[in-house]
Amino acid sequence: MCRLLGVASATPVTVVDAVGEAVLKDFVALAKVHGDGWGLAHVDDPDGTPEVRVSATNALDDPHFAAATSHIAGSGGITHLRWATEGLAVIPENCHPFLTDGIAMAHNGSIKPLEPLDELLTPEARAGLRGTTDSERYFALIRQHRARTPTLAEAVRRAVSQLRGIYPRASLNALVLGEGHLIAVHAHAQSRLPVDDIETLSALDLPAEHVEDYFALRIARPDSDTVVIGSTGFGDLDWQALAPETVTAVALDDLTVTSAALGSG
Repeated sequence: MCRLLGVASATPVTVVDAVGEAVLKDFVALAKVHGDGWGLAHVDDPDGTPEVRVSATNALDDPHFAAATSHIAGSGGITHLRWATEGLAVIPENCHPFLTDGIAMAHNGSIKPLEPLDELLTPEARAGLRGTTDSERYFALIRQHRARTPTLAEAVRRAVSQLRGIYPRASLNALVLGEGHLIAVHAHAQSRLPVDDIETLSALDLPAEHVEDYFALRIARPDSDTVVIGSTGFGDLDWQALAPETVTAVALDDLTVTSAALGSG
């Protein structure tokens, strides 16, 4: 499982300037648990191609994380903290966001078992996998749908709808960046944290919502020029809940927000 933070801005902005030092400090504190790597994707301008930096180190201990969030400005961005699924290696290849075909993606959840997901992918898609995560396979499925859909947001919606039919209890929460949009998947209808994970979180000095509503995604407008989408457990912003089982797209050029419900695929 992971923590997600997405930013869309009318003018290029760093993560810390978009959300404020206190909010970013709260977010990084979640690396007490989500310490199996971090990543940051950004686009310089609305029409730009994402660039990605990832590390398999704990963000709390990595000066490169502080530098990335305070010095890299963009019109859109994704910041990710990883809590590796048991059995998956803590290596850069498994860190989010993933980047392929001018699209970046980070996922919060676990899709098990892998076999049905693998069967949805073409041999070419499977051959292109660099790591071992379910999340990278999920990303590959989105890109397969993109080849036959009019927009990236619709490709995401169709991929998520297809997976929801196979994995009714999986968290498919994700942030996708590319083609002029920041896209949020809020789809975790029946997801529950394992008991061991709840005990781990409860033992730490973290906000109660981080346990009670772990998989929720929220949206906020700190100012007229900024849209922020984030996981629970951090940040004193005027958060509003995203509708469940939806795909929400934020246009980077004018910050227009549109949302579509999942369908049958």
